[in-house]
Amino acid sequence: MDILTSKQIQLVDKATIAINKITSIDLMEHAATSCFKWLHTRLQGQNIKIHVFCGIGNNGGDGLVIARHLIQNGYNVNCYVVNFSEKRSDEFLENFNRLKKISNWPLIINGEKDFPRVDFEDIVIDAMFGNGLTRKPTGFTKRLIEYINSTKVFTLAIDFPSGLFSDKSVTDKNTVLKAGHTLTFQTPKLAFLLPENKDYINTWEILDIGLDENYIASLKSKTHYIIKKNITPLYKPRNKWDHKGTFGHSLIIGGSFGKIGAVTLASKAALKIGSGLVTAYIPKCGYTILQTAIPEVMVEVDEDDALTYFNFKTKATVIGIGPGMGTSEKTIGGFVKFIKENKLPLVIDADAINIIAQNQYLFQFLPKNTILTPHPKELNRLLGDWKNDYEKLEKAKEFSIKNKLILVIKGAHTVIIDGEFMYFNSTGNPALATAGSGDVLTGIITGLIAQGYKPKNAAIFGTYLHGKTADIAMQKTGYETFTASNILDYLADAILDIFNQESQDEITDEEENIT
Repeated sequence: MDILTSKQIQLVDKATIAINKITSIDLMEHAATSCFKWLHTRLQGQNIKIHVFCGIGNNGGDGLVIARHLIQNGYNVNCYVVNFSEKRSDEFLENFNRLKKISNWPLIINGEKDFPRVDFEDIVIDAMFGNGLTRKPTGFTKRLIEYINSTKVFTLAIDFPSGLFSDKSVTDKNTVLKAGHTLTFQTPKLAFLLPENKDYINTWEILDIGLDENYIASLKSKTHYIIKKNITPLYKPRNKWDHKGTFGHSLIIGGSFGKIGAVTLASKAALKIGSGLVTAYIPKCGYTILQTAIPEVMVEVDEDDALTYFNFKTKATVIGIGPGMGTSEKTIGGFVKFIKENKLPLVIDADAINIIAQNQYLFQFLPKNTILTPHPKELNRLLGDWKNDYEKLEKAKEFSIKNKLILVIKGAHTVIIDGEFMYFNSTGNPALATAGSGDVLTGIITGLIAQGYKPKNAAIFGTYLHGKTADIAMQKTGYETFTASNILDYLADAILDIFNQESQDEITDEEENIT
């Protein structure tokens, strides 16, 4: 699913109007009616006071349409126009008149003296500022947003929480409405996926309002939101003549005294995802542990307590390296020698990332399309500091292009960066914030590459499956009791879900499972 900028969305709106020979009023009516239906389905006529705050542009026009339908269906509605400018869009004016025709004049807010009373048990519909806002709210409009936030009332934002920018960072947190849920139109918005906006975006959902999909595709966006329909074509089916040699040989290198669990999890993940053969190269202290924990995995050993020589004999297809490896002086020396000599595809994680970050001349020795899987602190060691999440993404793209490698930046919406292209993952939840989760992801991606998946596809597919296990497991484990081993327990379910026709694409963000 493409993620579009605010300017691209404006182009799609115009193209849809022209292609379908409709008016902008028709498009607004359809979009806002979809929002009303969403709310009506959930409220079923309950006598809850609903406050609809409308700006004076097209987002305000959406709010006026929603208010009209709510009133016509018997809801207890107060509609307000936030009069922060003398300018009015034509669509706003038309829907203002339509609302007046049903004998309901919106109340005009010209200053703080006009603020209505909003109680905690009410509902607020936010239609003040939409996608494409370029300047932060000021004056009484800012104070109105602060007031609504202070009530802790449930707020439903239409398309975009008011005050949030679509393509740049917020500079004043007091100017952004904290939405309980957001109904956004047609495509995800980049701002919804960035950690810096977590206070303004709780849950969100995409409403298909009929924008022209062919025109969207013609824009060739380089930023994408990965959902199930994008994953299904990546899957490589097997046939009856395949054998274990068909599916490659994964070599997992890692472990140190006290950290054999990390390399054990990564090795089991490579095996579980379908790598034909898996070998773990570890310190001698982990030999019995790994052989006992995973009898299907072969083992080679280095020195007693830490990796030193990296003198494995395995003829691998791909190498995953770093889980639990440590950064002792001997390990660093052996790792540097290995990197300079290696020609095999690599998936680099954990301590291997940290060593490379401190010795950045090593990037020149990495095979093209090497995958690095940093968490935020490891990413900081690679890129240096960033001012905000937009700058972080730009620096990550530059880093990827310069070094011809792929980044898998782990987070609530893990993003795969391949040059100028970004792929944000839709699956997963806070259950994955647990020890060993990243080690399992490294093993999954390594095992997919062993089977012949291209590195970028392996990163996208592996990240999606990794997150999906936690989504499926929630009904039984909850967040707190979920462990990295549960990812492996539910991996088969995540794979089978790809072929489940009844399971629809996830186009909602359900961190709290309330929508």
